[in-house]
Amino acid sequence: MFNYQILKSRIITVFGSQKNFAKAMRINESTLSKKMNGVSFFDQDEIDSAISLLGIPREQIVEYFFTKEGAPVYSH
Repeated sequence: MFNYQILKSRIITVFGSQKNFAKAMRINESTLSKKMNGVSFFDQDEIDSAISLLGIPREQIVEYFFTKEGAPVYSH
């Protein structure tokens, strides 16, 4: 399972809520929740869209989307 804590923080900072971010991503809020909770996964197009909407540099994709649970989390 992946740790999306940095991603969650960025979503709140940029969009104010996961609901607003889901709308911007054009996905259902429950679908986003499942992805954020490890029930399903982000596909490549969704990651590409998310980094664009959130202003995440491509070189930081691993930190936001592929940090394993229990691994050290580094925030920018």
